[in-house]
Amino acid sequence: MSTDIRKYIKKNFKGADVDEIKESISSSISEKEEVTLPGLGVFFEILWDNSGEKEQEQILNTIRDHIK
Repeated sequence: MSTDIRKYIKKNFKGADVDEIKESISSSISEKEEVTLPGLGVFFEILWDNSGEKEQEQILNTIRDHIK
């Protein structure tokens, strides 16, 4: 993934409120379009980078438990 995509996503959502971010995530998931995956990946990267070890472990367990 290009750094430009990261910068674009972060710039696009700078100043966004929680509802706007939630709507973007929800619509990206419900549309099931692969074009939205890089943006979701940037959100995941932000989440991961700003989570402690316990939170990362919870994220990993949630992912593991829900992969079908």
